[in-house]
Amino acid sequence: METASFPVVYLLLLLLLLSGVSWFIVVQVLRTRKIESTLSRLQKKLSREKGTAQEHFELGSIYLTKNLAVQAIKQFQQALKAAEGEPEENLAPIYNALGYAYFTQEQYDLAIRNYKESLKVQPNYVTALNNLGHSYERKSLTNQALEAYEQVLTLEANNPTAKRRATSLRKRVVEARS
Repeated sequence: METASFPVVYLLLLLLLLSGVSWFIVVQVLRTRKIESTLSRLQKKLSREKGTAQEHFELGSIYLTKNLAVQAIKQFQQALKAAEGEPEENLAPIYNALGYAYFTQEQYDLAIRNYKESLKVQPNYVTALNNLGHSYERKSLTNQALEAYEQVLTLEANNPTAKRRATSLRKRVVEARS
């Protein structure tokens, strides 16, 4: 009796596994399709007419997810131009994204400059502070990186990125002094 149920259990498990994989694939295809249609729509619109800061920002963000940093930088710069006259708090995410685009190209000085611009507009912007700390780390500016992460921790005591990186940097600073 048990040997007869083994193939049924095996087939049920196989069916369950295939259903899960199929569901995952369908979700990914739908997500990709949505991104591609947004990309196409924004590219067409922005090639014909002047877009809003939000449209340029969205297109730049899509380019970043596709690892097209040069195109993303152009869109973020256009977003900054289009945002003239808008409330200043709208600029912080644009500067942060522009900094991240430069960071992906290992242009750390430009990344740092844009993260600082973001923080001028919105001093408690945790994402920009974390990104600033990471850029300082890449430039081997340990003290500045640690300072940025500690500032994050004063704003968000349980921020996992800042906790992990600050702990690591503190160890390095102690080892360097020894």
